[in-house]
Amino acid sequence: MRDASHHALGLAITSHVPHLSADKSVGTAADLETVTQSEVIKYSAGGFRDFTRIAASDPVMWRDIFLNNKEAVLEMLGRFNEDLSALQRAIRWEDGDGLERLFARTRSIRQVIIDAGQETPEADFGRGPEQHTGGDES
Repeated sequence: MRDASHHALGLAITSHVPHLSADKSVGTAADLETVTQSEVIKYSAGGFRDFTRIAASDPVMWRDIFLNNKEAVLEMLGRFNEDLSALQRAIRWEDGDGLERLFARTRSIRQVIIDAGQETPEADFGRGPEQHTGGDES
């Protein structure tokens, strides 16, 4: 079994930070809609609608997750903020090649997820018992 802090960091970056990103994006759009008195949400694109699905999760559950995993979440939020700052610099300095490399890398990660069978309608995303190896890892 892997070390608990290692597991917590993995969940923080693959579950908890994405939830915060979705929650803040939805909240910011709603605030922008109010401030600009425009129909931001009405004309939202598919990615935003995906974010609203994530952000609609149980608030009590997420409160507890963040409070019980505070150290890992804060560490991964720090890393995420550093990566956002690098992205912001690339946009500011019009580093098209760097942006393209970044987007190509993350696009290839999506293909890895699909190839691993994790893009299925199954509740466990294709990660049944036969997918686990390594003894007592859970």
